[in-house]
Amino acid sequence: MKNTILLAASILPLAACTPGADDVRGVEHGETLLSVSAGGRAESRPDRAQFNAGIETYSRSAKAASEANAEKIEEIVTALREFGIEEDDIQTQNVSVRRIDWGDRKGQYQASNVFQVTMDDPDRAGAAISAVTEAGANILSGPSLTMSDPEAVANLAYADAFKAARKRAEAYAEAAGMEISRTLYIRDAGGQQGQQWLRGAQAMNEMAVEVAAPPPPVSPPPVVRTQSASPGMMVGTTRSQVYIQVDFALREK
Repeated sequence: MKNTILLAASILPLAACTPGADDVRGVEHGETLLSVSAGGRAESRPDRAQFNAGIETYSRSAKAASEANAEKIEEIVTALREFGIEEDDIQTQNVSVRRIDWGDRKGQYQASNVFQVTMDDPDRAGAAISAVTEAGANILSGPSLTMSDPEAVANLAYADAFKAARKRAEAYAEAAGMEISRTLYIRDAGGQQGQQWLRGAQAMNEMAVEVAAPPPPVSPPPVVRTQSASPGMMVGTTRSQVYIQVDFALREK
């Protein structure tokens, strides 16, 4: 894993407290509130791959279509087992039988069975897809590349974000002839990990930076019906990019 630091636009108010009771945000008499926003990044190589595979069969009766489908599914699962995929890593996603009422196959029955395959070696996902295709699979989608412990990578990004916020706060404090006395408030403003959005915490006071609502979720890859072999895999790296807001209390040196 490798880490880099990204600084986002900061919030600049340096608000001196007036004499009297302590500020409701935790700023004491003689301290100045500094609110900073920052971002952090972390990158990691995906160590998990998932893809969907299955079979569609047709016949003049629902029973015949289902029996043919079950036979082909057994052959596909056998190919996966021979490839080294454990049974616990093969999970059924959809089973259906329906009558076709239009087109060239009108009056026939279509049986389909789709399952999800999980692999801990993304580099071999392409070969696994080729194996199920050769075994007769004509429904394929994926693979999706993820990390088995995405939280650990996200936490690296959050740690970098806090370091970035602290470094920026120190620069403001130095310019103002002050120093950081305490950290008052930290808010997780969310971010993104690959194609997944990381939900941020809700603002706890009126000083919290407003975060725009994330875009709608990314649509899953379309189901592809194919008879061709899978291309080679390029696993690459997945970036986690997160944002935080931190309130610091400053005091005179």
